[in-house]
Amino acid sequence: MKNILITGGTGFIGQELRMLLLQQGHYITVITRNPKKYKDEAAKNQQFISWEDDLTEVMNTVDAVIHLAGESIFSQRWNEEVKQRIYDSRIDSTRQLVEAMKKAESKPGVFVSASASGFYGNQGDNVLDESNPVSDDFLAQVCKDWEEESQKAAEFSVRVVNPRIGIVLEKNGGALEKMLPPFRFGVGGPVGDGKQYMSWIHRTDLCNALIYPIEHEEIEGAYNVCAPNPVDMNEFAETLASVINRPNIFRVPKLALQVMYGEGAKPITDSIRMQPKKLQVNEFEFRFEELEEALADILE
Repeated sequence: MKNILITGGTGFIGQELRMLLLQQGHYITVITRNPKKYKDEAAKNQQFISWEDDLTEVMNTVDAVIHLAGESIFSQRWNEEVKQRIYDSRIDSTRQLVEAMKKAESKPGVFVSASASGFYGNQGDNVLDESNPVSDDFLAQVCKDWEEESQKAAEFSVRVVNPRIGIVLEKNGGALEKMLPPFRFGVGGPVGDGKQYMSWIHRTDLCNALIYPIEHEEIEGAYNVCAPNPVDMNEFAETLASVINRPNIFRVPKLALQVMYGEGAKPITDSIRMQPKKLQVNEFEFRFEELEEALADILE
């Protein structure tokens, strides 16, 4: 049993991760903006604290930190104010955690600080592993600075890992929640020309991949978190339609998304063909390697 501190533990990914860790018998501390909201969930093996609490004292008691907090990049048009919130929510929270670790007398052994597939930017058909360089667009630079801020913890002997997370699939959130309704109403279809690659992962596999470096000390630095078989948008739409037995005939023009979301459309329209090379080398076992079996598990 380990003591694990989580940020973003009440969100789309964090809720599932928290339940999995509790099932495994770990003790969980969740940093949230409103801990009173979750007082009914507090138990002997789970507590909720605020960002204003003494995080240095908390760091003295935990074995690992999993940092997922950050402003959502989906469902809003990116203007300069939104982009600043996206950036600050990641950098500032990471800096606060690192400062608390630095001051702690007994430091956590590992810091799992999230990053994203957007690190690589729009790369077409190129197959990307962890050795590929950072892109130069906004989201890539956010990921770069986010990772660099977390890596400062390595200066005082905390092992830092940065999961570059792909498109997370589950029906109650993320990209799939936005894509499902048109398909269910029979007006679904691919976005843009459909040739852009989607590096997807089932939420269950993601949560296991976030826990994996805690148990495997050989994993350090960045690692790609996606299924080993990415698909392009055309195949994604065709598979989704098949699994729920609905048509796949209405293509969504790329321009329509750009008009609606501006630069915020890039996470859907960019092509990122990642491979989880470091996880594979370290013998991580995916439960869902193929898109059809992942969607069937989620939707059927």
